[in-house]
Amino acid sequence: MSNPRISRRNFLQAAAGFAGTSLLGVTPFRAFAQASSLAAPDRCFVFLYFSGGFDVLLSLDPRDPKVFTPERVSETRILPGYSLLSTDASFPTDVVRPQRRDGAPEPAMTFGPAIGRLAEHYDKLAVVRGINMKTVAHEVGFRYFLTGKQPIASAARGSSTATEIVGQLKPAVPVPSIAYGIESYNDRYPGAANALRVSRANDLILALSPSATTLDADIEKQLVDLRGQSVTCESQLYDTRGLVSQYRQARSQMDDVLGSKLHKQFQLDFEANNAKDPAIDQRNMARAALRAQYNLPATGNVNYDSPAGRAALIAIALKQGISQCVSMNLVGGLDTHFGTQLTHATNQRAGWNAIADLVDDLRKSPHPAGGNFLDHTTMLAFSEFSRTPLINSSGGRDHHISSSALLIGAGIAHNTVFGSAGDINMAPGVVDRKTGQTDPSGVNILPEDVIATVLAAAGVDYSITRTSPLEGLLSG
Repeated sequence: MSNPRISRRNFLQAAAGFAGTSLLGVTPFRAFAQASSLAAPDRCFVFLYFSGGFDVLLSLDPRDPKVFTPERVSETRILPGYSLLSTDASFPTDVVRPQRRDGAPEPAMTFGPAIGRLAEHYDKLAVVRGINMKTVAHEVGFRYFLTGKQPIASAARGSSTATEIVGQLKPAVPVPSIAYGIESYNDRYPGAANALRVSRANDLILALSPSATTLDADIEKQLVDLRGQSVTCESQLYDTRGLVSQYRQARSQMDDVLGSKLHKQFQLDFEANNAKDPAIDQRNMARAALRAQYNLPATGNVNYDSPAGRAALIAIALKQGISQCVSMNLVGGLDTHFGTQLTHATNQRAGWNAIADLVDDLRKSPHPAGGNFLDHTTMLAFSEFSRTPLINSSGGRDHHISSSALLIGAGIAHNTVFGSAGDINMAPGVVDRKTGQTDPSGVNILPEDVIATVLAAAGVDYSITRTSPLEGLLSG
């Protein structure tokens, strides 16, 4: 070999390692980031996960407690339990009926007591009810909704919906997809469609910081040593599939991304400035406004990993043109099998309020292509399944196969309820696929139907789902 500083064995190890991580979608962010371009994409997408299985009676699929009474439980097998929230006066103890917004149609939907401020945005929402999850296992239901394909045992199949969108649209943004506290899969697209996966806000900031270029892996160092040098002989042979060339290109692209100092966009701490620098003043004013928008503390540290903090990070990623797709584990603490109705409602409401603040922010923020950011953004909020409509002997609710989901924004029919769960045990509904109305000769709504609808709303090929969109959920 012409390069004496790298042995045949080490070159093979480095090349194989890089190839494996690229193809399997776990390569470090610095090895596949796109070239930096801080222009907001024409279409944005947000996937919001409520971890643990949410109680849809408290939010997306309420029941009137005056009709579904304790005296009728043996008949209906449904107990809303809203009276159990009465120890916290901030929760209503009845079905929530949104007030009509100025210039908007009459509300066509109702909500449960935990919906919080999101009810105010009914005119931009579509609720899908009575989804048959086919499982009450956490990992299975979660991965089913992530990909639109029923897992094999608990193993995910196919790509995440965000990966499908990014892989087909190929957005010219620095970080096409971010997966925050959530899994992401890629089974057929180049590495550039992979999500930047992080567990915490600090990980996101660190990954985008120039300090991320510090090399601590021997394998990566072997590849970096090749940068800018001619590669011949065996090395050239091992680059027949472009491994070294791909690496060099990725490093160059990452230099552009890190040079943009994107990590600073996500920092909401105020900058000290004794010299009265107008630029710093402007950034601090913008950060103060963002804190206020998401009900974050006006001073001191920000809990980025709260639902509100995570929603603020989503807004930054989209509005600053950093990402096209953000997938987020928005809120947890919902797997409540014991006497925790109030705890579950409190946790769930924190998630819906965070979404409400994000929707409000996007509605108020002009998009460079015209209209506001919500006009260019499609959101999906989901959980792996629901909770049982009956309260168990421990005062909680268990896993239930029928669930609901929420669609928001661009490409979606607004102020719409599609599908229904039965009035006995909230069984998955049988509906007409076009209208969402109950139809004895109809079918169950499945997660892949919802995912096909999202892909159709994005204007991309949805054939991978092996189903068709739910037409009544699409705008136009």
